[in-house]
Amino acid sequence: MRLDKFLCKSTDLTRPEATQRIHDGEITVNGIEIRCESTQVHENNSVLWRGQHLKARCFRYIAIHKPPNTICSNIDEAYPSVFTGLSIDRISELHIVGRLDVDTTGLVLATDNGRWSFNIITPASQCQKTYRVGLSRPITPDAIQRLSHGLLLQGESQPTQPATINVLSPHEVLLSITEGKYHQVKRMFAAVGNRVVSLHREQIGAVSLDIVQGEWRYLTADEVASFPQSL
Repeated sequence: MRLDKFLCKSTDLTRPEATQRIHDGEITVNGIEIRCESTQVHENNSVLWRGQHLKARCFRYIAIHKPPNTICSNIDEAYPSVFTGLSIDRISELHIVGRLDVDTTGLVLATDNGRWSFNIITPASQCQKTYRVGLSRPITPDAIQRLSHGLLLQGESQPTQPATINVLSPHEVLLSITEGKYHQVKRMFAAVGNRVVSLHREQIGAVSLDIVQGEWRYLTADEVASFPQSL
């Protein structure tokens, strides 16, 4: 973890304040004065600020049920942030693990553990995400076959990984994929001559959506550990 981030996680300092304390020579790591905010510190390092030993707060792992017309950002922009109205402390320390489009609803994970989130979103993890997809036209057997085998999307050099499709009705399916390309689900159905009219993420890995829209909860220890710890 970067030293400036470590200070923010172990004190009430903002990132600019932490950087200034480091530049002022107020921080030592293993007895050595450090003036570079990007210096990496580890769990077994002794970090002192003006002689006071610092210990980082525990990482947080959060599930959010994203409403429509919100963005996966820490701050409001053209649309409100998915965090707006949620009683979560120190939101600025959190980041979203796999973003959803502004009009897409459903499960979003957030954390302040960058290594954990990387191990989820990297293609090597093969982490499965399941979406409930509403379609403008009835799903066809040919489309199911093409999606199940993988297909080449416009602007891509490699076909998508095979998807799993569970047909709920002619106009609604559950789609499970292990990738996270830009607008991937919408582009996949466009490639087979259909159009997504509603999109809702129900599951990421072993974590299923079990909270009402606009609410959040902490992940359980088992849920956190269910994702790859190192790749």
